[in-house]
Amino acid sequence: MKTTIILNSLANIFKEGGTVFMSLILICLLLSLAFTIRGIAMNNKNATKSNKMLSLSIDAGLLGLTLGFLGSIIGLIQMFDVLQSMGETDPGIFAAGLKVSLLTATFGLFTFVISRLGILILRWMSNEN
Repeated sequence: MKTTIILNSLANIFKEGGTVFMSLILICLLLSLAFTIRGIAMNNKNATKSNKMLSLSIDAGLLGLTLGFLGSIIGLIQMFDVLQSMGETDPGIFAAGLKVSLLTATFGLFTFVISRLGILILRWMSNEN
């Protein structure tokens, strides 16, 4: 029951942040995780490929972060356009617009942090050999 509520909440947040940017950031997160896992698996077998996976994981994490901030900036621009067309606005509308525009930045930061944790683990394992 609680799992369903949590998943529904995450799905709503994903939709509120804008499915295009949130999907692109999710792809970056999944790619970063896949590259990190593959790099860890190849660590003992092929150091060159492991380093390539490390590099790709770094790039995917940075791309997720950048896409998050790009989505946030585009969301802010759209919010200000709507507010300008409305004239006088309620502070609640302004706050809701800010919240939505910051969701992509938050998800991008989350992707970056998870990516960096994987990179730290991969580098630590590489130094052991």
